Amino acid sequence: MILTIARYEIRSMFLSPLPWIILAVVQILLGYIFLAQVDSFFILQPRLLGLENTPGVTDLVIAPLFQLAAIILLMIMPLVTMRSIAEEKRNRTLTLLISSPLNMSDIVLGKFLGLLLFVLILVSLLMLMPLSLYVGTELDTGKLFSIYISMLLLLSSFAAIGLYLSSLTENQTIAAVSTFGALLMLWIIDWAGESINGGQSVISYLSLLQHQQKMMEGVFDSSDVAYYLLIIVGFLVLTIRQLDRERLL
Repeated sequence: MILTIARYEIRSMFLSPLPWIILAVVQILLGYIFLAQVDSFFILQPRLLGLENTPGVTDLVIAPLFQLAAIILLMIMPLVTMRSIAEEKRNRTLTLLISSPLNMSDIVLGKFLGLLLFVLILVSLLMLMPLSLYVGTELDTGKLFSIYISMLLLLSSFAAIGLYLSSLTENQTIAAVSTFGALLMLWIIDWAGESINGGQSVISYLSLLQHQQKMMEGVFDSSDVAYYLLIIVGFLVLTIRQLDRERLL
């Protein structure tokens, strides 16, 4: 049933023009930035040849590109997640799902898996840009893999948070704005942490992008992966509990 709900979710998602527009806009915007960074790298490359331990194209082009992509997608992902459950509430179809013999866990996991498929498509399309550089240069494969995994984990966290906030309202605009506010808070909370104990505080540890930054640098730490998995599982559990509460009402 989870796969059935996921297939329905991704199919209904792409029946709307919004996902297509998001994919197109993100590709065009980041594609332009990617080409500009490659051009800047070619200009800078002669100066780097005489230096030792110089950063390569992965550090100077790909990592900054995906750091910028993370910020852009922080603003875009709420538009993807806002309809997940809020639209079901508005159309009164959530009542049918809740009253069906389906388990609430199956419903939430199916919807999350649908969002995860969209995330996978989005990140894989973005990865085509750095992979195209294999034609003319060598890349740090390990760091490239770490960047890919970090984007999947980050956007999956965005999706889990957005899914929960979408379950709290039937208004898609409220769901989108509240998701953006929550994601932005988990981003700028790192600034507050830097002013406390040299940035080593618990507040700083809660930052989504701080953990992603390490993986962008090629530092694949299991604690960062565990952090994202806890965020994902935690908000999925909250979503399940929210729908269970509505079933009892």
